[in-house]
Amino acid sequence: MKILLTAFDPFDGESVNPAMEAVALVPERIEDAEIVRLTVPTVFRKSVEVVISAVGEVHPDAVLCVGQAGGRRELTPERVAINLDDASIPDNEGNQPVDQPIFPDGVPAYFSTLPVKAMAQAIRDAGLPACVSDSAGTFVCNHLMYGLLYTLEKRFPGVRGGFLHVPYTPEQAVSKAGAPYMNVRDIACGIEAAIRAICEG
Repeated sequence: MKILLTAFDPFDGESVNPAMEAVALVPERIEDAEIVRLTVPTVFRKSVEVVISAVGEVHPDAVLCVGQAGGRRELTPERVAINLDDASIPDNEGNQPVDQPIFPDGVPAYFSTLPVKAMAQAIRDAGLPACVSDSAGTFVCNHLMYGLLYTLEKRFPGVRGGFLHVPYTPEQAVSKAGAPYMNVRDIACGIEAAIRAICEG
């Protein structure tokens, strides 16, 4: 089995992205699964293009995209992505779409094809907080999740895909009074637990 594991680069003026840092700590092999890591630009359109290009090259059985959701206390597998870009801040190339469909011919929403409840339970079993989320937002994380699932359905129907959001790191939370956080090694442990659930599912 092969899993493509992606993470966004830093955005919104941050010098780090906990998703990228944690993914770098995930082992290259988890049980019988080979893990292929990929850093993705936090940019509308380009993020989808980079991941889909990798899917064509790597031929994974599943794709798990990971991104930062500042303000969340848990690791949150995303249940659904909606066909909407509505950015409150610019992406890393200055794009800031408002109330725009991601794909005009796309359905209103796609559900993750990963076992999100089993992923959340596996993370909790590893001793870390987790819950299934019903909103991936309307920024680049949702954009990538929707674009991935849209394209997998049309071009790679045998490949499963989904998204996992992670909290801030302690270093980020220092400048954000009261913001919840999780250390990078725990985030990496949670990602590994989620991947084990994907393998078993």
